Amino acid sequence: MAEAVQQPSLDPAWTPRLVALDIDGTLLKWIEGAGATHEEISPAVYDAVHRALGAGAHVVLASGRSPHGMTGIADLLDLHGEERDRLWIVASNGAVVLRYPPFEVVHEETFDAGPAVKAILERHPSALVAVEERGVGYRVSSHFPDGELSGDMIVTDVEDLVAGPVSRVIIRDPESTVDEFVALAEDLGLHGTNYVVGWTAWLDLAPVGVSKASGLEHVCRELGLSADDVLAIGDGRNDIEMLQWARRGVAMGQAIQVVIDVADDVTGSVYDDGAATEINRWFSQP
Repeated sequence: MAEAVQQPSLDPAWTPRLVALDIDGTLLKWIEGAGATHEEISPAVYDAVHRALGAGAHVVLASGRSPHGMTGIADLLDLHGEERDRLWIVASNGAVVLRYPPFEVVHEETFDAGPAVKAILERHPSALVAVEERGVGYRVSSHFPDGELSGDMIVTDVEDLVAGPVSRVIIRDPESTVDEFVALAEDLGLHGTNYVVGWTAWLDLAPVGVSKASGLEHVCRELGLSADDVLAIGDGRNDIEMLQWARRGVAMGQAIQVVIDVADDVTGSVYDDGAATEINRWFSQP
């Protein structure tokens, strides 16, 4: 499990050696009224990311998305190239770490999700359940609304979904609210991260001790770096551990209060290219 580093005062002489970036709500703007984002990188964010790369920093995408839902964003950002090493990507809220291109899973954490899923469905029998099917999409108890999951959806009985070890389970209840889901997880004492995708109630269950921070810690060990070298930017509940762990954790301007409360600073919203503003603070424009 990743351990938080005591946050030092802001040092203008410090330069991040690794920039960890959430995707949805940080790099990509939300589609109004939908649980999905526009698959477009703004020129300001693209340029800022490439200034960081040009300065020799590692840029690591860290998302709740499944692995195959992240490589396309790496492509949009042109993060890879002949002159650079293969990318490190932290997927599934830290449960999966991969290299790209080519696609190669190098670390995965799994757990028995059966008891937790059973407990949730007893309280919310109409909830939808999804488990990642690597390279394909998701196996689901029923179809999720369009745009909320990437890849194919394969309808499967719940018992079969959690019959063996899994790296991540998604619970989504169209008839519930975000606050009800947060309270549910606290009441049941579930390990997992509650966070909002757009307007909907959404709960991720992950192995004990797994978060974006633990995934990034794995990457740092491989690169000979530490949390003290990391600038992290995010906007959701699933970013809390990452923002607390990094030397500098920055919340997006539209983030909810519990995320802002743990961050070292707040940048502009995703609609104002806040990620670019923060990155440019450390990597000067030419």
